[in-house]
Amino acid sequence: MGPPPTNELSQKCAVHWSGITHRGRIRKNNEDAFLALAIDGHGVHHLGKIGESGLEQSDFIFAVSDGLGGANAGEFASRIAVDRITKLMARSFRASAQGMDSGFSDILAELFSQIHRDLLRLGSSYEECAGMGATLSLGWLTPGWLYFAHVGDSRIYYLPGTGGLNQLTHDHTHVGWQRRTGRINEREARSHPGRVSLQQALGAGYQIVDPHIGAVAVAPGDRFLFCTDGLVDGLWDRRIEEVIRQPDPAQAAVPPAKRLVDEALEGSRDNLTAIVVELAAGAGA
Repeated sequence: MGPPPTNELSQKCAVHWSGITHRGRIRKNNEDAFLALAIDGHGVHHLGKIGESGLEQSDFIFAVSDGLGGANAGEFASRIAVDRITKLMARSFRASAQGMDSGFSDILAELFSQIHRDLLRLGSSYEECAGMGATLSLGWLTPGWLYFAHVGDSRIYYLPGTGGLNQLTHDHTHVGWQRRTGRINEREARSHPGRVSLQQALGAGYQIVDPHIGAVAVAPGDRFLFCTDGLVDGLWDRRIEEVIRQPDPAQAAVPPAKRLVDEALEGSRDNLTAIVVELAAGAGA
C-alpha cells in the first residue's frame, strides 16, 4: 500500500508543535518519553519542544511512549522505543529514496516489530530489564496525510478544523474495547478497576503484537494530540478539546501541550506527556 497522492494545498501547510513531559505529583521517576523529528532526503533532525516549519520542506514524526517495568526498566524502555525510531525511520526514508518503495503500513509495522524484538531481547538478557516494555503511539505527518501506528494505552486524538475530538487509536485494554463498542461510557471506563491492564505492549513478555495502523487525511486547521495515559487520567475528553481550542484568555499564550499538562496535573497520579500538532495554511496557500 503506497502513500496517497499529495495536493498543492497540503504541500503549503505550516506545522506548529509543542511537547512536554512531566513526572507528575506522585511518581518518583518519569517513565514517559516523547519524540519530535523532521525527516527528509538529507537525514533526520531532532526538533525542539516548541516550533514551526513547513510541510513542503520535510515530513515529521511525533511519538509518545510510556515505559513498563520495575525499578528503572520502564524509563529505559520508553527511551529505547523513541530512540529506535530515529535510526529506523532514517533507514526507511533512504531506502525509499533509492527506489525501494514500501507502503506506510509496511514501514510502520516493521518499525514496531523491530522495537518489540529489541525490548524482548533486552528483557530476557539482563535481570534488571526483566519485564521491561513500552506503549508507543506514533504519527508520520506528510503532505495531505497523517499515518499512525499504535500499541498500548497511550493515545492519538484528532481535532478536525471543523470541530470535535476523535480518538484515532484503540486502547489495547479490555476496558478500551468495552468503550469502543458502546458497552460502557467514558465515566465508567475512567473508574473501571481493569482500565490499566494492557492486552499488548512492546516488549513486556508479549510474544505477539498487532499494532493499530491507519491514516487520516489532513488539512489546514486540523490539530492532533499525542499523549500518555497520565494526561487522560487528569482530563476528560471534553476538557481536552476545550483547553486546546478555547483556552482561558490568561493561558492563550502558553503552548497548548503545557496548558494540557498543567491542568491535568492535579487529577493525575501518573507521569504526563503531551504533544500538540497544529496545521495552518502556509504562505501562498
